[in-house]
Amino acid sequence: MEFYGRKVLVTGAAGGIGGAVVAAFRAGGAHVAVADRNVDEIEAEARLPGDLTESSYVDSLPDRAAELLGGLDIVVNNAGVITRGAVTETSDADWALSLAVNVEAPFRICRAAIPIMAARDGGAIVNVASCWGLRPGPNHAAYCMTKAALASLTQCMGMDHAHQGIRINAVCPNEVNTPMLRSGFAKRGYDPDNAVAQLGRTVPLGRIAEPSDIADVILFLASDAARYMCGALVEVNGGKAVA
Repeated sequence: MEFYGRKVLVTGAAGGIGGAVVAAFRAGGAHVAVADRNVDEIEAEARLPGDLTESSYVDSLPDRAAELLGGLDIVVNNAGVITRGAVTETSDADWALSLAVNVEAPFRICRAAIPIMAARDGGAIVNVASCWGLRPGPNHAAYCMTKAALASLTQCMGMDHAHQGIRINAVCPNEVNTPMLRSGFAKRGYDPDNAVAQLGRTVPLGRIAEPSDIADVILFLASDAARYMCGALVEVNGGKAVA
């Protein structure tokens, strides 16, 4: 897909999906601003390191990206955290972090980006939600709730800002072979390679998603090929329902 001259902001750019998204946009000719805690090793036109739990940093991201890139056409709210456990096992810190990164940061970024895009006669925002936000699985109460909130926010904004030429959609993956998934297995005492292989056998397509599988759908939603998609929640799950 071609994005020559498009100005793009990607959060969570240092992660598995984020890295694939940044590389794909740049390969398509886009100019990309990357946001994450540490962006030193990321090839991009602009680097915006910071903490998504800090509201002042989040509020300023779209303006800073637009200033550095010479505009802003596309935003990908990719950053996210996974907090595992039932409500009774969720600490105040886990709850606050999940809300801050998975809900408040995308909300604030969209709120700041939409006027910039409207002044440029349109744009596209892609949020990374989750299948688990549409049909919750067990023992991930905070994660499922926050991803459900992001999915609902996407649908609301999709309706509210379509008249401004701004298309807002979300991709909803199931399990993805990322460092975050692998570190979660390791923390629970599992060998990540074996755990990923076993998980893949539960998927009708025979494997869990790779970051590029999700990145390709994100780029599609951001592209002119998805020009009539607005407020959509696109599941990318290899045929595996949440169980």
